[in-house]
Amino acid sequence: MPKTRLEAFSDGVIAILITIMVLELKVPVGGSWDVLRPLLPTFLAYVLSFIYIGIYWSNHHHMLYATDHVNGGILWANLHLLFWLSLIPFTTSWMGQNHFASLPTAIYGVDLLCCALAYTLLQQLIINCEGADSPLRAAVKDDVKGKVCLCLYVASIPLAFVSPRISDVLYVVVAGVWLVPDTRIERQLAARSVRH
Repeated sequence: MPKTRLEAFSDGVIAILITIMVLELKVPVGGSWDVLRPLLPTFLAYVLSFIYIGIYWSNHHHMLYATDHVNGGILWANLHLLFWLSLIPFTTSWMGQNHFASLPTAIYGVDLLCCALAYTLLQQLIINCEGADSPLRAAVKDDVKGKVCLCLYVASIPLAFVSPRISDVLYVVVAGVWLVPDTRIERQLAARSVRH
């Protein structure tokens, strides 16, 4: 079946998630710099989550660009990914409003881990559907980058109870690793078009 409806639905959900997150930023009363200081943790959590959602949107776009068709399993795996992404506004708001306290920071990490696992599952189902000569399969190979980031998420969850700042640094590191769209897929698609 064609992938266009999956792409359109995913883009719509992701756009709504970004909108929900920005609505969580409450306008302070007053016109001085002092009224902004208490909002700094919420704003920093928003920026981090905006970057994460942008990373997922960009890489999701690249992954689907390398996909010719989808099946029912891929549709459900995509919904699974969107479910975990849809919790990001909640976990972001909870973490920011509680100034990166241990439990909210750990739950934010659980959400990010579940997003990453759901993305990995979706990626694998697409590879299985596309077959051995899939450009996505050739691009991700063993996906060392993805596996390392999964390990960082797993480590960040218990570390939030030792020092939430360590977990926050790990979240920023993972975001930094994925900030540039995955060029592995672009290279594979360019190589395939040259061969044909």
